[in-house]
Amino acid sequence: MDKKKDFYDVVGEIYEKDRRYNPDAYEFIIQALHFTQKKLKKQTHVSGRELSEGLRDFAIEQFGPMAKTVLTRWGISKTQDYGNIVFNMIEKKLLSKTEEDSITDFNDVYDLESVFANVIRDSVIKSIGK
Repeated sequence: MDKKKDFYDVVGEIYEKDRRYNPDAYEFIIQALHFTQKKLKKQTHVSGRELSEGLRDFAIEQFGPMAKTVLTRWGISKTQDYGNIVFNMIEKKLLSKTEEDSITDFNDVYDLESVFANVIRDSVIKSIGK
């Protein structure tokens, strides 16, 4: 009897081959995918750009001004890293893609340094205003 592999077992296999990204980043991507689908009112496919934007919003919601620090700790420094993680999961059949999807869909969607710097600035301004 074939036992279906647990998500975390598969992520462990991915990590053995590609140690660029902390295993927590894979769970984060899945959570952000669900967040993005809900936000866009889609139950199925989202594009690389849509997911990248959802990842930004989800990171800010989850980690606030610490978002960039957390992502950096996980090995994520640019939107291409999202694509690498997504395509690692596609290769292991944790996610699927359409014929039109490409890893390059994640290239330079935005600059993480800039978008997360604004979160830090905005949180400082809010705390000063209290």
